[in-house]
Amino acid sequence: MSCSYSKRDVVRKAFSHQAPPYVPWNFGFTLEAAEKLKEYYGVDDLESVLDNHFLFLGESIGSFTDLGNGFVRDYFGVTWDRTKDKDIGVVHGVVLPEPSLGGYEFPDPTSTIFFDKIPEMLDRYGDRYRIFALGFSLFERAWTLRGMENLMMDFLDHPDFVHELLTRIADYNIAHIKKALEYDIDGVYFGDDWGQQHGLIMGPMFWREFIYPQLKRMYGVAVEAGKTVMIHSCGDVDELFDELIEIGVSCFNPFQPEVMDVYKLMEQYKGRLSFYGGLSTQRTLPYGSVEDVRRESQRLIAAGRGGGYVFAPAHAVEGDVPLENLLAFIETAQSQKCGRG
Repeated sequence: MSCSYSKRDVVRKAFSHQAPPYVPWNFGFTLEAAEKLKEYYGVDDLESVLDNHFLFLGESIGSFTDLGNGFVRDYFGVTWDRTKDKDIGVVHGVVLPEPSLGGYEFPDPTSTIFFDKIPEMLDRYGDRYRIFALGFSLFERAWTLRGMENLMMDFLDHPDFVHELLTRIADYNIAHIKKALEYDIDGVYFGDDWGQQHGLIMGPMFWREFIYPQLKRMYGVAVEAGKTVMIHSCGDVDELFDELIEIGVSCFNPFQPEVMDVYKLMEQYKGRLSFYGGLSTQRTLPYGSVEDVRRESQRLIAAGRGGGYVFAPAHAVEGDVPLENLLAFIETAQSQKCGRG
């Protein structure tokens, strides 16, 4: 059925907490899961069949240099071992072995590698909601440079260094965002995992002391420009929602049902915070039946019909999900009235 709304319009409607003509969706997959779908659909580009509603722009976590033997180096000089996890990898070594930035130079936040594809992408997918994405945007960038254990100890032993490191990372991101604002974008997406299955990695006290002030600076640039602020943080972080809303966050992802009551939160924050995600990638998708996937997808879509929601799995879907379950949530989303316009 034809629909008079563009995908961009549908997302704008949902983010304004008004009932959209249908609930928008956006799906992401790991390499292994994506290959299953490409083979099934007989395509090289899944975007041609998924009808996703977001257009993610920029390089998110930076360009990578292939070092051979499954190792790559990112834009900040961090080496990643991708011999097992081929999508991101595991950090190998430490860029900052001491609590000091002495001798380290931050890369160029305005490099063309992040921006030169944007005009082409806007031409190709201009009907979608345009989002400039920054992955590893603060805490994650800090620990990938310093090492997780080292950084956690630095919170206690070297707080001045932690403040300096996070300030410099935020300065980089702010310059990055200001360059992105030269393009016709709708929002900025910040990726930065703070949560575990239960509670925050660094605890609320350190989050408020070290993380919050830099988030406020970064989010403020997008808010001042009238752009939507979207954040991604895995784990049990809903205790932070009120503070995040205060500094401009409009949409939260991945919205994991394993660690939070997604339906209760949708009702609690109705009109104040939108959610993107919600379909279980830890339980329902890999272990549930096709009917389980379809039923949970339908329930989430029904809950999102009043606005404030974008349907999606809670994270990039892993390769252990059966093809039938992949197709179940894709087809459920696409079967909505007006949903393929």
